[in-house]
Amino acid sequence: MAQPIQIALSGAAGRIGYSLVFRIAAGGLFGGGQPVALRLLESPGVGWDRLRAMEMELRDCAFPLMVDLCIGTNPVEVFKGSDWVVLLGSHAPREGIRRADLLRENAPIFADHGRAISEAAPTARIMVVANPCNANCLLAKSFAKNVPADRWFALNRVDRMRATWFLAEKAGVPVSKVTRMTVWGNHGERVYPDFRNAFIDGRPAPEVITDTAWVREQFEPAVSNRSREVLHLCGTSPAATAAQAILGTIRAITLPTPFDRRFGASVVSDGSYGVPQGLIFGFPLASEDGRNWKIIQGLYHDAYAQDRLAQNVAEIEHDMAIINDLLGNVRY
Repeated sequence: MAQPIQIALSGAAGRIGYSLVFRIAAGGLFGGGQPVALRLLESPGVGWDRLRAMEMELRDCAFPLMVDLCIGTNPVEVFKGSDWVVLLGSHAPREGIRRADLLRENAPIFADHGRAISEAAPTARIMVVANPCNANCLLAKSFAKNVPADRWFALNRVDRMRATWFLAEKAGVPVSKVTRMTVWGNHGERVYPDFRNAFIDGRPAPEVITDTAWVREQFEPAVSNRSREVLHLCGTSPAATAAQAILGTIRAITLPTPFDRRFGASVVSDGSYGVPQGLIFGFPLASEDGRNWKIIQGLYHDAYAQDRLAQNVAEIEHDMAIINDLLGNVRY
């Protein structure tokens, strides 16, 4: 049997965690031949009681691939030796809360988790999911001095999946026909879904969908506002979508990227496309070996696209200014 992959999740008993952990234990992340060891973190109180119940359910399922299960409330103990750490735990977005207030609520959590990862799992790869995930990722990274920059990822595949579905519906094709979809920047209302560089059924998207007004006035706002719509309808953020995006992103990072394809996540900028070095920013990515990744270069941006990227840079820098006011000088 292969060596188990150790996966730690913070906030594991929340809605996203519940949508995610059973799929991982069943082989839905690394496949049917790869054993996994789950390490689940939750805060004391109500969250801890839910996690204990989840532990019972996981054991009752008798998943053959789940060779170990650990739960706890201490991040250093739970993260220890992990290959992947998925940071779900935070104060959840709720209708009416200001972005700045959410950042202030969550900053201490991600500072603490960054320190714990640095101490307990410095070779892990980290996926930050809790929103605002770009800022939270940058914050945790700044407190994890022992973890290399290329190990940090913030989730933006949710936006990519939404953009793919909207383009497929508009073009009247299956979602599998929409390729090379990239979302740039911040996971939030200013995220830029790159219609111009996408392909539909092997053709550039602008050749298939020629309605520019639809792209600007309906497609882009629909992608950026979808989470808010779900939150308004049911009072909680979309958990199943996030779980699917997490699985897809980790699979893409750990497998070679097919020829002429790309995947996406927010990573530490190296200055590509004019994005300041050190910011956590959504880029198109590819991996040759499933271990190392690179930012795909050479995609064309007209003046509109350049302005959209600049808006995202400004938003992330504003988020970090709020965090600096709270915690002092957080370097990136």
